Amino acid sequence: MPEYDSSRVFRKLARNNRLANFRLHHACLQLSQEEFVAPRVSFFPTLRATLNHIYTVDRFYIDAIKGGTLGLDAFAEEEPFATMVELRIAQAELDEALIAFVDRLDGEGLAATVNIHRGTRIQQDRCDDVLSHLFQHQTHHRGQAHAMLSGTMIEPPQLDEFIVGDDAKARKAEMDALGWTEADLMFPARRSS
Repeated sequence: MPEYDSSRVFRKLARNNRLANFRLHHACLQLSQEEFVAPRVSFFPTLRATLNHIYTVDRFYIDAIKGGTLGLDAFAEEEPFATMVELRIAQAELDEALIAFVDRLDGEGLAATVNIHRGTRIQQDRCDDVLSHLFQHQTHHRGQAHAMLSGTMIEPPQLDEFIVGDDAKARKAEMDALGWTEADLMFPARRSS
């Protein structure tokens, strides 16, 4: 039986995040700018606002887990990207940075304390807990964007075909576009620092 690797799930979740964003952004790129900024029913009033929120929160937490001190400056601009094209590029860079970070984590790194700068205080939490929170946040708001797409002519994409092996056929196009193999997703190797 293979040795248990506590960081494997985070490597897979980081890749799931990249694949889900890739698929969702592909759908959103088919919208006109008017549709992208049109008022919709959700927590945030537009697709642009929702996807920008995912980006800014990702930037906030990724900076923190990497030891940065960006803190609330991450939220200085509520919607830093006006178009889906700009947002897709920036989000992809963050997604790749997150993959690179988790690929270097081991048990000690997962248990390490993360200092999250929150203006007047510094929140301290374990890295694995911060990552779990980040992945949950991403999934939550992608679901909202998915629902908002239902009010457009663009069919909302399936966003949950990226974790188990049985879904390989359903994710082939995205895997090919990213140059990933099934082994890259299902058995992502931990890399040394």
